[in-house]
Amino acid sequence: MIQAITATNFTAYISTEDNRINTSVAKTQIRHLVKFINDMDGSVEYAYPTEQINNRYTQMGFTYRADLEGLDLYDAEVHLLPAGYWKYEVYEVSWVGTVTLDENHAPSTETEVLHPAANVGIVQGLVTKGKMYLAEKDGTEQVQYTQYPETSGTNYIYYGQ
Repeated sequence: MIQAITATNFTAYISTEDNRINTSVAKTQIRHLVKFINDMDGSVEYAYPTEQINNRYTQMGFTYRADLEGLDLYDAEVHLLPAGYWKYEVYEVSWVGTVTLDENHAPSTETEVLHPAANVGIVQGLVTKGKMYLAEKDGTEQVQYTQYPETSGTNYIYYGQ
């Protein structure tokens, strides 16, 4: 599980090498497209993180951007609000030629297929998936719980009242 805080940059260490799909190219020819899905509202964000591939895992860095307009998935930028639980899926993308992360050379979703060329990335498939808990930074993003006393004198915690 990834744990992070809203409105901040974060680094995740994700196991990718055990499930690597395209082993015919060098590690330098591989990048990972990460899909984040919010559990509450179903919103989706994609990002190509800055990464360092190690023997069994990949260190992935993400940059928080407050403004949704101009969010650049090719530059590891994410918004990821509201706080709470998110799912993540990591897709392997491989290149035969030069790795270039832009809209003409790297797919923006796991289903996008670009015009085939040596310098165009191809989504090889899903490498791993999991959960991410995004803790609130200011204390106001998540649903608040309130304690109400019952008439019997026993206290219970009620949700959403």
